[in-house]
Amino acid sequence: MPDDPIASVEPITAAAEIVDRSERIVVLTGAGISTDSGLPDFRGPNGLWTKNPEAEKASDIRYYVSDPEVRRTNWKLRAEGRLWANVAPNDGHRALLPLQTRGVLDTLVTQNVDELHQRAGIDPDTVVEIHGTTRKAGCLSCDYRTDMDTVLDRVRSGEPDPACPQCGGLLKSATISFGQALVAEDLQRAQDAADRCDCLLAIGTSLTVNPIATIVPRARRHGAALVIVNGEPTPFDSIADVVVRGSISHVLPEIIGSSAR
Repeated sequence: MPDDPIASVEPITAAAEIVDRSERIVVLTGAGISTDSGLPDFRGPNGLWTKNPEAEKASDIRYYVSDPEVRRTNWKLRAEGRLWANVAPNDGHRALLPLQTRGVLDTLVTQNVDELHQRAGIDPDTVVEIHGTTRKAGCLSCDYRTDMDTVLDRVRSGEPDPACPQCGGLLKSATISFGQALVAEDLQRAQDAADRCDCLLAIGTSLTVNPIATIVPRARRHGAALVIVNGEPTPFDSIADVVVRGSISHVLPEIIGSSAR
């Protein structure tokens, strides 16, 4: 880690000191911040895809478009409430609210698709959902977009693979699947935020999914402090000012609560 007097301090205290002195903070979150809400991560030791590689197919646009069975299985699981239904924000999500109250939360970039940051009280205009949202559904052929529950009602009424009511195209959750390009405007927002922040706080993300993971070294090159809070090692631990290990819903309130002014 970079030489700094805080290097000899306990990680939570050191992280709190950095957050406390920062005036423009960008937060990058991944699946790890939502695990205590009952949502599994993907690539961790007990991750959804680690335990069931077949489940990853529904998140690959090639399989989703070409295999009706992949779509039917995915819609069935959603309609039965077995994919992230009735989840609520946890203490990790709520821990970020003091940054907003202090006026130092510049941008919250999330790789998650659960909208739990907004449900915890973060201003939606501050959030960049880089991988979209599972709370909405859209057509792959036209601009049709609607609440996910509207489509799930159709599935429960007997449509196993509902088509777009506007053009007859394939419907899909409004998420960015593997093989789909990110929304250019969202990626630009995240990159611009990384360029201007004085602290990047990476929480619950493996930092292995590009291009969004590149905002971490990008922020570092522009002089930002880097704090990583994650249960497992990441590729960027070596360039971080502080790395904090532990349950995010426990350690994050300590970090940000200790820094609240």
